[in-house]
Amino acid sequence: MFIRTQTNADRTYLLLVENERVAGRVQQKIIARLGRLDELVRSGELDRLLKSLGRFSEKYAVLGAHAQGATLNTRTRIVGPALIFERLWQELGIEEVINELAHTRRFAFALERAVWVTVLHRLFSPGSDRAAEKWKADYAIAGAEELELHQLYRTMGWLGEPLEAQASNQPLALRTRKDLIEEALFARRRDLFTQLDLVFFDTTSIYFEGEGGESLGEHGHSKDHRPDLKQMVVGVVLDDLGRPLMSQMWPGNTADVTSLVPVVDRLRAHFHVNEVCIVADRGMISAATIEQIKARGWRYILGVRMRRSNEANQEVLARAGRYEEVYPKSENPKAPSPLKVKEVWVEDRRYVVCVNEDQATKDRYDREAIVSALQEALKRGDKQLIGNRGYRKYVKSSGERFQIDQGKIEAEARFDGKWVLTTNTELTARQIALKYKQLWEVEEIFRTMKSQLATRPIYHKSNDTIRGHVFCSFLALLLRHELQTRLERHGWKLEWAHIIHDLDRLQEVELELDGKGYVLRTEAKGTVGKVSQATGVALPPTLRIR
Repeated sequence: MFIRTQTNADRTYLLLVENERVAGRVQQKIIARLGRLDELVRSGELDRLLKSLGRFSEKYAVLGAHAQGATLNTRTRIVGPALIFERLWQELGIEEVINELAHTRRFAFALERAVWVTVLHRLFSPGSDRAAEKWKADYAIAGAEELELHQLYRTMGWLGEPLEAQASNQPLALRTRKDLIEEALFARRRDLFTQLDLVFFDTTSIYFEGEGGESLGEHGHSKDHRPDLKQMVVGVVLDDLGRPLMSQMWPGNTADVTSLVPVVDRLRAHFHVNEVCIVADRGMISAATIEQIKARGWRYILGVRMRRSNEANQEVLARAGRYEEVYPKSENPKAPSPLKVKEVWVEDRRYVVCVNEDQATKDRYDREAIVSALQEALKRGDKQLIGNRGYRKYVKSSGERFQIDQGKIEAEARFDGKWVLTTNTELTARQIALKYKQLWEVEEIFRTMKSQLATRPIYHKSNDTIRGHVFCSFLALLLRHELQTRLERHGWKLEWAHIIHDLDRLQEVELELDGKGYVLRTEAKGTVGKVSQATGVALPPTLRIR
């Protein structure tokens, strides 16, 4: 049954009707004529009728009382974050793996819940563990109500605790409990892989406001431009789908090229990956690293620093040869921005030169814009050039004056739209170029995820708790990637900031009316509907009895 209106001339009547099927067709049957709509509204009869009907519906009785301003709110909690990500937490097996490792230790609190709270906090409000302990009070997170700050600290220490005594000759290969978790998670989903033959490795630095533990905090090359503060280096390995596989942590003065070797050693020894092809950008390359890779029999595709490598600059780029066109998405010759590749051998070293014509055009225009601005700057004096690296790149000194160096401009033009790779694989030049280009896509994923990693463990003073703190950020990366993967399967590309914003506003309000308890859910707005559908999570009813 439902209410409808009927208009005759200038008068509108309110009718109570129901649908019935007659001879295979649905027809409306009038049960009662309630009167003229304008008279019912003016007399207040319509409001009294609705209020009377509302007595027989708990849902509308609660909503009506709430709308009239009755004092019903006993507690409001945010439910969106835990609702969605707890499902992913369980389906990825993180909950089970942590409980399996923790069962031999008799903790007086729910250790797995402490890890879960910390990871959820990294996703929605990255900060310290002290901040996480206060943050959880506003959220509905199962099993988190009784957790205290010192228990979060103990949990971080357990995650980062070494498994064995540190070997003096392997300072970068320390194994900790978080390593076991990463390896167990990989083993659980290994049947999804035909083979893991391609991995991507990237690092970032995280600085401390304190001492940074007993040894992790060291002064080094700061990517945050804070050389005055101690820092640590965090490395993450991703597979070719951008899925986080493992994390490593080193003192802040560790060079990227030094960290690559123990990472691959761990992949082979503990992830049981027999064949690994290292794909890394030009910042990871050094002669010493390549020699270690060769000695271990690893395959590699590595970017070459063209401007710093005499061999690449003077021999590889100077070699004549015919380029092959490569179309990443199809063999259609009209596909946009095809790559051009050619193979060059220098003795027993194999190189692949890649050219992107669109990028070459952009590089040329950018350089011409800089030189044009430089010419104008020179007219106003030389002092402006001292602090401008873009300008200094194209000038030379003439006595006490600067002038444009045409030779430098021509030399720089040789690099327009080009990059050089070195490899020991048997892949074709085309395959090598496409796999290296895939690294850029994975690096883009890594850059968007760094907000989770860049959570500075300000209040931790030991190496163990610092490692545990950062590992929770790694687990946050894993959950974030899993959600985005599921959304992409449905063809949805949602902004991460919008997802976090919308889930963080899905709340439940606990009400009490006439001695009964109710829970009222707020409206699901924005991306919440698609996120819940992608994860297979049903939203709670709008109203339920507590």
